[in-house]
Amino acid sequence: MSFETVNGALQISFSMVATAALAAVLLLIGFWIKGKSGVLTKYCIPAPVIGGFLFMFITFAGHQSGAFAFKFTTTLQSPFMDAFFTTVGLGASIALLRKGGLLLIIYWLCAAAVSIIQNFISVGLASVTGLEYPYALLAGAISMIGGHGAAGAYGKTFVEMGYPAGVTVGAAAATFGLIFAVLVGGPVARLLIERNHLTPDTSETLDTTVEEINAGSREKLSPLDVIKNVAAILVCMAVGTQISGWISTLIGMGFPTYVGAMFVAMIVRNLNEKFHWYHFSFPLVDGIGDVMLNLYLSMALMSLNLYQLLDLVGPVLLVVAAQVVALIILCYFIIFRILGSNYDAAVMCAGMLGHGLGATPSAIVNMTAVKDRYGMSRKAFMIVPIVGAFLVDIIYQPQTIAFIKYFVSGFTGQ
Repeated sequence: MSFETVNGALQISFSMVATAALAAVLLLIGFWIKGKSGVLTKYCIPAPVIGGFLFMFITFAGHQSGAFAFKFTTTLQSPFMDAFFTTVGLGASIALLRKGGLLLIIYWLCAAAVSIIQNFISVGLASVTGLEYPYALLAGAISMIGGHGAAGAYGKTFVEMGYPAGVTVGAAAATFGLIFAVLVGGPVARLLIERNHLTPDTSETLDTTVEEINAGSREKLSPLDVIKNVAAILVCMAVGTQISGWISTLIGMGFPTYVGAMFVAMIVRNLNEKFHWYHFSFPLVDGIGDVMLNLYLSMALMSLNLYQLLDLVGPVLLVVAAQVVALIILCYFIIFRILGSNYDAAVMCAGMLGHGLGATPSAIVNMTAVKDRYGMSRKAFMIVPIVGAFLVDIIYQPQTIAFIKYFVSGFTGQ
């Protein structure tokens, strides 16, 4: 850590390790506060959100007063996310993927439909409020489904086209969406579960079989077994991110590194089941993934600048708010029923609100909060990451570009 005065304000700079340490401390604070609050536990508010929000308001106070500011080195944020999705992939045996079946396709089509509806909401409100279409679209599927990465990419394109606030509006809209994604997902799922008296499926047709697929051997892992499991995670991350880079070059646009890592891990898991290269331990890998996810989200939230939301003009804020309300209504009244009106459907709605407004890790955090209170949904934890991380882009990207080409003159694609 270092301290210096910049423009009359004390700037506290955190090194890579210090940033990760602060994220861990805020995560622990979040768990402590949640444990003391019946309301936060009741409404399934994730612990990293609690700790991250607390620090966001401290940062906001420093900015508004001009007294202090923080500078973080978030180098580990992406590796934390990659590591988490790698553990998701390692938990995906072929037998488990088969369990997704038709439900995976249905969920994927629901997510794709949501992205189209979000763009219609954007251009519709733009027509009513007079907001320029690029800014409205940045508050649509680009930032809601696409997240900060897509918002930054498209925002930069709009800046080059003569819309100077493109990057700022995109970042602010994505931030707003991320915040609401982790605030509304758990409560909506809770409402569906409580009102419909839902419980997890413990029949042999799903959970018992899946538990057997991922069960530990009950033997104590040797230190070498632990090292092999950790090495497998790191190797899958390295190979997967390299493959993602090649795909990005091939298609001429950004391709998430964690998608490559997740699919390489899926291949390794299933090859290992056939050739038995090492003693795979799902409980160990799952635990590592849980730690990585919580650290990622804690770091992501604590490093967000809440004051950026002040740059959102009224019409843009209106568009984002409309997206939140619309997705809540869609999940509660329509998507829940399409997915089967059962416990798995409720948990998947929490996931849809997570990656439909923020990012796939937000979806996992939402579902984890629900799982911790009500029980596991194996279908949700397999289907949602695959759709949110990759499959939804197959429809979201082309139709978004079509909207931009139609409503924004001079756009030729990315």
